[in-house]
Amino acid sequence: MSHTFHIPVLGLAYSIDTPLKVARYGISSVVSIVDDELIERMREYHCRQNDLEYIPIGKSEHDSRARRITAYLDLLNMLVNDQFSKLKEEPFEAGNDIERYFNLLPEHSVLKQGYDLLEECGRNERKLFEQILRNRLVKGAIDVNIMAKVDKLNYDRHGKYSGDENTDALAALRGFAKSNLESSVVISAGMNPKLFSYLESFDDFYPDDNGKFRKKVILKVSNYRSAIIQAKVLAKKGIWVSEFRIESGLNCGGHAFATDGLLLGPILEEFKINRPAMASELFEIYRAALRARGRDIQETPEQKISAQGGIGTAEEDSFLRRYYHLDSTGWGSPFLLVPEATNVDKDTLQKLTAAGEDDFYLSNVSPLGVLFNNFRGGSMENQRLHRITQNRPGSPCTKKYLCSNTEFTEKPICTASREYQRLKINQLDSYQLTDAEYQREFDKITEKVCLCEGLTASVYIKNDMLKPRESTGVSICPGPNLAYFSRIYSLGEMTGHIYGKNDLLNKADRSNIFINELNLYIDYFAKERANNNIAINEKKAKYLESFKHQLNQGISYYRELIPAMKSFSKDYRAKMLHELSISELRLSILA
Repeated sequence: MSHTFHIPVLGLAYSIDTPLKVARYGISSVVSIVDDELIERMREYHCRQNDLEYIPIGKSEHDSRARRITAYLDLLNMLVNDQFSKLKEEPFEAGNDIERYFNLLPEHSVLKQGYDLLEECGRNERKLFEQILRNRLVKGAIDVNIMAKVDKLNYDRHGKYSGDENTDALAALRGFAKSNLESSVVISAGMNPKLFSYLESFDDFYPDDNGKFRKKVILKVSNYRSAIIQAKVLAKKGIWVSEFRIESGLNCGGHAFATDGLLLGPILEEFKINRPAMASELFEIYRAALRARGRDIQETPEQKISAQGGIGTAEEDSFLRRYYHLDSTGWGSPFLLVPEATNVDKDTLQKLTAAGEDDFYLSNVSPLGVLFNNFRGGSMENQRLHRITQNRPGSPCTKKYLCSNTEFTEKPICTASREYQRLKINQLDSYQLTDAEYQREFDKITEKVCLCEGLTASVYIKNDMLKPRESTGVSICPGPNLAYFSRIYSLGEMTGHIYGKNDLLNKADRSNIFINELNLYIDYFAKERANNNIAINEKKAKYLESFKHQLNQGISYYRELIPAMKSFSKDYRAKMLHELSISELRLSILA
């Protein structure tokens, strides 16, 4: 592995072609394979850009969703391989990609240190050394993401259910499995038994005679218990989890899953302590399952652990990797300000650079009914409000990826759709409510927005791909940590910041990652208390009590951890302890 960080999935479209921009430099990234319409349009776009024949795969064609995904991933793989081959053949001269490859590496990289020694080599010795360096170059992975719970049922043109293997998540997995990529699928947002079982259908997820996997499974998880439960389910099926990707519950981008008050530090500590025993336990289950299938494996496969969500400085990154023995870290939202790496239209990009802490907030806009990290500058909000003033709340709902509500219809529809909001408002009109009660319920209904449109509009705008009458409303979902990054950056500047070569925060008044996350959880807890103050049942009361207990446990953990953070200055640690005490006081007064 050339780099110690990866770029996680960023919405539906913001990282849809990031591998084409960073993989040749050894940087791994994750592509969403939820929206096959977007994927098909991006395949056409990149075929045109590279003078390649584009043969469309129509929506009504057999197995179109999986085939579109396979075709796009194969295209990405081919283009990245071509870029990488050309890079390896370039002369070591300023301005060439091969020089940039080495300059992007961290100073502690053995490869970078070898490159720096070139200047000390004689002419003949240099040629030999250059060839050794070329042979050791590694391209970044083209990984894919599937949200396990985004698994819409599909029907043929006669209205007949097309079968479990054609639900959205399973078809997406098939698309990845049939591609020629050798990379990983990142499964996020919980457990989907059908999806987990479907992994067994594809030989690439099993080890070859040398114990190697063509395709690997990464679980994105928010706590240890969830990780071990899901990994055991997979191990019993003969599927090995090659990496646990731990993400902060609230200090992240996209959908946010509050972890019942469990904080990132204690979660990482639990993984650190249990890692050897976990790998051993999982391997015994896994090996037995393989033997039952007529396969065998002698050695425990590699199992990595990484973390992401809210990392903001090189010091934090280095501490997390060293103290918790992490294999890598994820840097997502800051890369939204790197046009070389991601797809953000100019207008949204400028708004992001000028945004402050209050512009990033948790919202209920997602049709999935899960909290969603939102940005006040997104133009989708203006579109939503305009539709309400026109007495046409909701969106047309053309893609239907998030259809899950059957309150009014036999087939699921989306709560952000015009159809659902009209039906729900009609129901609301039949109730005898005060004006204030009516407005509160009306706002809850109409707050939902079409993420299928909003999370893809930016890439269409940036690449001049908009179709006539297509929505220009942009939704973007950065984590709150983006508030501390204040301008547009180059790829070199951002990687340099991650590795401590430069400081993009310009000594911004920013708390440590652990303190920032703790305060997000206290804010969340305060809102939960306020929302349930009037009528709270026993179950909710116990939940809130447990939530607060976990936060207090986390505070105690950090109080013991901070003195051991020797890589940080004495003043830095003193500030952390002071801010921790303030947070503890805030929590204590929330009765």
